[in-house]
Amino acid sequence: MTMTIAVAGKGGTGKTTVAALLCRALMARNVKPLLAVDADPNTCLPERLGVRADRTIGQLREELRSDPEKVPAGIAKSEWIERLINQEIAEAAGFDMIVMGRQEGPDCYCYINNLLRNCLAKISDQYQAVIIDNEAGLEHLSRRTDGKVDIMLVVCQPTLLGARTAQRIKQIMTSLKLKIGKAFIVLNQSEGPLSNELAAAFDETGLKIIGSIPKDPHAERFEVQRQSLLELPPDAPMVAAVDELVGRLLERSKA
Repeated sequence: MTMTIAVAGKGGTGKTTVAALLCRALMARNVKPLLAVDADPNTCLPERLGVRADRTIGQLREELRSDPEKVPAGIAKSEWIERLINQEIAEAAGFDMIVMGRQEGPDCYCYINNLLRNCLAKISDQYQAVIIDNEAGLEHLSRRTDGKVDIMLVVCQPTLLGARTAQRIKQIMTSLKLKIGKAFIVLNQSEGPLSNELAAAFDETGLKIIGSIPKDPHAERFEVQRQSLLELPPDAPMVAAVDELVGRLLERSKA
């Protein structure tokens, strides 16, 4: 059974770094096969994982929009699109990756997006775990672009602004009745226990904090040098913190 984990948060919170380290921790625990999905138009996850993606699903979407009826004879459109998506899956050591990219034109993409979403859901069933790095902000939630998600991780910095953002995301998830099994907060760039004021602010979100990730000069250096986070030393603080986080997620997924 596939476990789908989506990572959300405002830009600059480190959600892509967290998504990359989730992939690393899951592979270290032999959770395979694993699919990483970069759903952020500002594509960063391939770089964090040391993968090159030659073509995005966004580019495929443009081709389908320009000629939607170009389907080989005798093949259903959904099956044809599934074949095309499979061709765009980048294979790496221990995991596969799909890069969603962006839609370029102003026209309506609803029909094509629905086809792509259904095909991606079918492909995802082939994996033991799927990690989705969402676009920054809240728009993807309001557009219901995630589909069914088992675990939503809201990455925040340990500030009052981070608590307010987490609360807004929780409100959107509730009002839209999104198909999310469980949702938690992950505090990134943490520097120790929260003050009473911050702890109260995060309590008001209605989401539990499932992990705190410390500042890590190793990871910061790797990101500046555009080096894969999979090459971080195993004793790097962020690596250890995310591995503990994954342990908690796996335990809760069985509950």
